[in-house]
Amino acid sequence: MPGAAPPESMDRKLEIVTDVPDRAMVIFAHPDDAEIGSGGVVARWVAAGCEVTYVLCTNGDAGTAERSLTPAELARQRAAEQRAAADFMGVRHVVMLGYPDGFLEETREFLGDVVRAIRRHRPHTVLVHDPYRTRGFQHRDHRKAGIVTTDAVYPFARDHLHFPEQIAGDGLAPHKVRELWYWGMDEPNVIVDVTDSIDRQIAALTRHQSQMPGFNVPPGETLGERVKRSAADHAAGYDFEYGAVFRRLIARR
Repeated sequence: MPGAAPPESMDRKLEIVTDVPDRAMVIFAHPDDAEIGSGGVVARWVAAGCEVTYVLCTNGDAGTAERSLTPAELARQRAAEQRAAADFMGVRHVVMLGYPDGFLEETREFLGDVVRAIRRHRPHTVLVHDPYRTRGFQHRDHRKAGIVTTDAVYPFARDHLHFPEQIAGDGLAPHKVRELWYWGMDEPNVIVDVTDSIDRQIAALTRHQSQMPGFNVPPGETLGERVKRSAADHAAGYDFEYGAVFRRLIARR
């Protein structure tokens, strides 16, 4: 699955994270990226009482090999699939920014949209694509979402003189995110036990019916089997069956 770490990055033991934040936010480029990159952790945290917000950056209107669908039709279908997946996961809020698929740029507008979402929903932890991965291909929108989110977390959402119109006009307040978690990284430094939540991740992922042909499941293997195989590889050497790995940054108090 996308987001899997290379085997050589797992030679050392990672820190096992068991704490659950009160609020978390997942910021992702395309419909289905949240479930692929962080679905097991989101399901685990929601079950433990965490309030989760999804911020979907694009409408996914280019993500198909089916030539009979127009971009507008595909965007409507993928929005419905994402809402169904989020509802199934118990995600409290879904913010859809609506940028066209393949058109994410490091613009002031996009940055402001992410800052606004962070200030409104005030997450302790933000999860996003790692934009700095160098091993293997990565969609350009993933990189842009990761870079803009990193900048939004620090310093833009934190400092009151950035986007002051959100404070004066929208009634928002600056917010300091405590932890930033990247998936799809080259070198993870934390792991979460998702043994009890991986089936919910898989069930949410299958809500994205339009994307099933593109998940590149090997012949003779189901999507769930592929997800579990990757998670079992991550958990090798730990006392749990399935794991999800991330690169975590912790902000100074």
